[in-house]
Amino acid sequence: MRLVTQIGVAATLMVGPGTPTGPVATPTPTATPTPTPTATATASASASASVTTRTNHTMSLPSTGGRNTIPPMLKNIPSLRILPLQPRQASHVRIFVHCPPKSNHAIIGSTAFNLKGSRHIYREVGVGVSKRGLGHHSASISYYALPGFHEACLKCVKVTMNQKTRIRRIRVLGRDSTPLYVRRFSIWQFFD
Repeated sequence: MRLVTQIGVAATLMVGPGTPTGPVATPTPTATPTPTPTATATASASASASVTTRTNHTMSLPSTGGRNTIPPMLKNIPSLRILPLQPRQASHVRIFVHCPPKSNHAIIGSTAFNLKGSRHIYREVGVGVSKRGLGHHSASISYYALPGFHEACLKCVKVTMNQKTRIRRIRVLGRDSTPLYVRRFSIWQFFD
C-alpha cells in the first residue's frame, strides 16, 4: 500500500497547480539566414568520390559499391559476439554471427544455454545465415546454469542435401569461440 501512496504523491507533484495541463502555445522560432555547409560529391572515372567539407577541403573516398560492405580481407573470417558480455542467470543474450559467405548455417554451443530439467549440460543453438554471412539470434541463460566462466563455440557450416536419398552432408567452414561469464541471479535485474 505504501508503494501505491508514493506513486500517487509523485503523480500529484507532476500534475500540480504549477504545471499547465492543457495544450500550451509555444512561440515559433524565426528563421535566420545562416550559411549552410554543403557536401558535394563528384564521381570520377576511377570509381572513387571526392567530398568537399565545410572548411572547403576536398577529400577522396574509396567506392563502396553503393552499400555497406565487409572488407575483402575479413569476409572469410568467422566471428562471434554475445551481448551482454556478463549476463546473469535467468536472462537473455543476443548472439551476433559472421561466417564465410559460402556457409548457410551457424551452430553456437555452450554450457550456459542448458535447459531446466535437461540432463544435457551442453546445448547448441542454430542460427540462419544470410548470403553475406551475417546472422543474429537470441538465447536464454538458464536459472540453473552454473555461475562462472563458460565458453561459447561457433561452427560455420554448409549443409547440402541429396533430394533423392535425403542424406545431408555437413561441411564445417570455420570455427570461433568467445568467453562468457555468467553472474549470479539477482531479483533486482527485473526492476531497472
